[in-house]
Amino acid sequence: MPATAGHSKPVGSMELGDHLCLFFDSEAERRSVMATYVRDGVRAGHKVIYISDAVPGRDVAAWLGSRADAGPDTVRPQEDDGFDFAAALDAGHFVVRTAEETFLASGRFDPDESLELMATEIDLALVQGYPGVRIAGEARFSLRRWPGTERHGDFERMLDQVFMTTDLKAMAICQFDRRWFDEARLAELEAGHMGRVRADDHYDDGALRITPTFAPPGAALAGVLDAATSPAAEKVLASVASTAGLLCLDLGGLTRCDEAGLRLLADADLPGLGANRGLLLRGAAPELAGRLRESGLLARSGVAVVERTG
Repeated sequence: MPATAGHSKPVGSMELGDHLCLFFDSEAERRSVMATYVRDGVRAGHKVIYISDAVPGRDVAAWLGSRADAGPDTVRPQEDDGFDFAAALDAGHFVVRTAEETFLASGRFDPDESLELMATEIDLALVQGYPGVRIAGEARFSLRRWPGTERHGDFERMLDQVFMTTDLKAMAICQFDRRWFDEARLAELEAGHMGRVRADDHYDDGALRITPTFAPPGAALAGVLDAATSPAAEKVLASVASTAGLLCLDLGGLTRCDEAGLRLLADADLPGLGANRGLLLRGAAPELAGRLRESGLLARSGVAVVERTG
């Protein structure tokens, strides 16, 4: 079912009818979400329309398929499976437009004209036989003081109303860089969307969820880490840990951790990866933090535990 207000939805679970916002802190996070969105769309037979701004239009396919944003501490995104974005672009299933040609066709940004243009693009794709359309737009253009861009918030609210009241065979993600938009502006823009989108979870069995984090690189654990969930968690964490020199595990969402879970966390630093290895366990409840210290984990070089506050 479509997303609801205040909800954060994994990008791989998006459905036709969703109009979501992506608030990101790093290019690695944005690329992870957008690569999954485009890849899944092409594989589902959808027409994918990407409106670029921060990334030059000619470079979008290469950016999605590369790890150019990845430093030595970057966790490799799950979607790095060899998907050929350039081939999808050449085949016409994936189309890139610039923000300027999309939103300034008349010389100024006009919400009504922009909505009409999107409707035309969607209708054309459906006529071409695509069962659905995926739209992704970079929103940094709205900060450039182009004529009419002061109405960008109006445009998002109008677009959201169309998605909520019309049985659209389309979905959309609007991208907002937290480093450029202040919190008040982000709150206003979020109100013009059904909810937020995030990177797909590494793992979720209903008892334990492991979600990728990007700033810093690592994973967030939520739920129960015990004898039942530890075997699956061990496989996930080994895969995540092997791609990053410095790894952060956010434990703030853990509600219970038994001895099996404690042993898993105590071994999460993988010292065999070398001297540059580092592990930060943050957000641990005081009781869990005490047990981690008692395990002798902190005696190892490069390991730190930060307790949850409040």
